[in-house]
Amino acid sequence: MNASSWYERVPKVELHLHLEGAIPHAALWALVQKYDGTSLVEDMAALEQKFVYRDFPHFIETWNWKNQFLRESQDFTFIAAAEARDLAQQNIRYAEMYFSPTDFRRQLTDVRRIAAAVRSGLERAPQIEVALVPDIVRDMGPERGAVTLAQLHEVCDLGIIGITIGGSEQHHPPEPFAPIYEQARRLGLRTSAHAGEAAGSASVWGAVRALRVDRIGHGTRAVEDEALVEFLAERRIPVELCPISNVRTGVVASIEQHPVRRYFERGMLLSINTDDPKMFGNSLADEYRLLATRLGFSRDDIRSLILQGIESSWLPPERKAILSQEFRTDPVWLDGRTE
Repeated sequence: MNASSWYERVPKVELHLHLEGAIPHAALWALVQKYDGTSLVEDMAALEQKFVYRDFPHFIETWNWKNQFLRESQDFTFIAAAEARDLAQQNIRYAEMYFSPTDFRRQLTDVRRIAAAVRSGLERAPQIEVALVPDIVRDMGPERGAVTLAQLHEVCDLGIIGITIGGSEQHHPPEPFAPIYEQARRLGLRTSAHAGEAAGSASVWGAVRALRVDRIGHGTRAVEDEALVEFLAERRIPVELCPISNVRTGVVASIEQHPVRRYFERGMLLSINTDDPKMFGNSLADEYRLLATRLGFSRDDIRSLILQGIESSWLPPERKAILSQEFRTDPVWLDGRTE
C-alpha cells in the first residue's frame, strides 16, 4: 500500500466506527500486558492472529474476549486518545464514533464515567472532530437499554448526539427497542440501528418501521428485498456501508458480491466506513481503494461517496455546507492521477 496515495491523502469522514473495534494493536497489547493477559496471547503476533473469524458469531465472541482488557476509566481515555491520533493521521476530519458502555457494566457500573473518559481521550487530538453515539447493545435487552439511555442523557454535553443498537442482530430483533427510540427522540438524540448484517431484510424493515431510524448501520442484506431497496432510495434514508467488514465476518462471500455498487447506482444515500478497523485490518483508504480496483468506482464516484458521507452525518446543515466546501477546495480533492 502506498501510504501517500490519493486515498490516504484525500479528506474523509467516517460514520460507522466502533471505539472498541478501533483500538490500535500496540495500545491493546499494552492493556493485555497491564492485566497479565500474556497467558492468553503471548505476543503481538498471537494477538493479531485472534482477529481472524470463522463467521459473525465468532467475531462477536472475539469482540467480547477483547473487552476483558478494558477495566478502568483510564483505559478508555488511553484507547480513545490512541484512536483519535490514528484517525487524524488518515486525514479523517470528522467521525461519529460508536461506543458500547453497557458491555462494561460489571467493570464500571456508571456508564457516565465511561463517556467522560472517552471524551477526555478524544480531546487529546484536537485536529479531528469526533461525536459520540452510544450503542445500547441489543443483547442486554430493552430494560437495560433504557437505563443506559437515561444515564447517558445526563452527559450529552460530552458530544453524545445519538444512539444505535448493535450486537447479535440474529437473536434480538429491533421491535422491542421502539420505546427507547421514542425516548431518544424526545431527548433530542438522532437514531441509527445495525440492521441487515447478521439478519435479513426483515431486520431492516423493523428498524425503519418500528424504530423509525434516521440511518441504517450496514444494511447489506436489504438487497434481498427489492421493495426495501426502492424504499431506502426513495426516502433517502442514509445507509452506513462497511464492505470489508462484511467480507471479514462472512456476511458476503467476496467484495464482488457486496451490494455497494448496486446501491450506488440506485441512488441510495451512502457512506463508506470501516466498522472495526483494527479487528479487520482495514482503513478507510483501503475501503475506497477496493471499490475502485475491484468494483469499478471512478475517482468522481469516490468523491461523491465522501460527500454523501457528509450529507449522511448528523452535523448541523451549516456545518455540513462548510465541511463540503473545505473538502472540495482541498488541494488533493481534484488530483486526477491514477494510483
